[in-house]
Amino acid sequence: MPYYQKLGQIPKKHHIWFHRNGSGPSYKNEGIAYEHVITTEGFDEAYSIIYHLRPPTRVRNVELIKYWAPKKVTESPLRHHHIKTAEIPRRGDLYTGRIPMLFNADITAYRARPEKAYGEFEYYKNGGADEVIFVFHGGGTLDTVFGKLRYRAEDYIVIPRGITYRLVPDKVEEEDYLILESTGPVRIPQRYLNHEGQIKMGAPYSERDFHAPTEMLTIDREEDVEVLVKDGSRLTRVTLAHHPFDALGWDGYLYPFTFNAADFEPITGTVHQPPPIHQTFEVRGYVICTFAPRFLDTHPEAVKIPWVHDNVEADEVLFYVRGNFGSRRGIESGSITLHPRGIPHGPHPGTIMASKDALRTEELAVMFDTAHTLELTEESLALDDPKYPLSWLD
Repeated sequence: MPYYQKLGQIPKKHHIWFHRNGSGPSYKNEGIAYEHVITTEGFDEAYSIIYHLRPPTRVRNVELIKYWAPKKVTESPLRHHHIKTAEIPRRGDLYTGRIPMLFNADITAYRARPEKAYGEFEYYKNGGADEVIFVFHGGGTLDTVFGKLRYRAEDYIVIPRGITYRLVPDKVEEEDYLILESTGPVRIPQRYLNHEGQIKMGAPYSERDFHAPTEMLTIDREEDVEVLVKDGSRLTRVTLAHHPFDALGWDGYLYPFTFNAADFEPITGTVHQPPPIHQTFEVRGYVICTFAPRFLDTHPEAVKIPWVHDNVEADEVLFYVRGNFGSRRGIESGSITLHPRGIPHGPHPGTIMASKDALRTEELAVMFDTAHTLELTEESLALDDPKYPLSWLD
């Protein structure tokens, strides 16, 4: 997580009596706030402590809805893929309209263009995975027990597992997302941190670029609230006996936050620099990188676009957001390319010479490289260009 934050009312120390302020009625007339600890990796890593008006364990009913998991395409050859997702039809709501594109044991990548804000459920929780929602288009507010958090186009919204949330779009018809569901926690790369845990000077961002909730919600309602809870392939309806956003305050290192791609500070050199300089987050089993607009290499004989390479230990995925994609032909905003391990990929013919006099690239793209093989879904294969593997021919 980025750094320590606190918001609202909290006591002076952990796990001491915390008497609620105000003269209104309190749960069971006890007059106290209820401590709720959220931890990661047992109790060894980042955690936060929340103080509720009511015990957060008050569940009235649970009901299994169904089991659902993405299905892989069988008998698919090893080849490159260009998945055209820019014009996928709008469908479903903010939570159930997500279309699985690629997956393995560590990650499931979805595209989502919701038709409406909410269907059966207004509130959602991923109990088994962290979520990274990249806002391709749109803007709005993320509501959680930690408070209100504004988001905008080209934000990464990072939501740790176990946090109930509600997306509140400004205009649902503009919402368009790439969503990465991660079985491992989303972290800042360790090499960007000093021994005190502060982001080093020279890293491609600082703590000022990360944004936590800024306003508590504190919804004090004794009413049934249904939450759709996803835990791996299991979907459950959980009916709470009160509103889940009833916190008075919280502090810690674990909370939802945003980071905008425009705040990524590119690292450049006299000649081409390898993709790890673009790394934004590290997750178990994969990394996330931001290819941001930047000045190109300054050596008078520099080749301005990447070399041909084999990523022999990783599958490489790029989601193209906007700008000029100098090493590719036929790519559009909203395209997804998958370049798997075991076969080389690189600049398309003609792009090397075409980039010779370029000084800048205005491209913006999100990349994720996975340690284990990615599987395509039937939904992604239906959007795939079968001629893409042959596009390196003159």
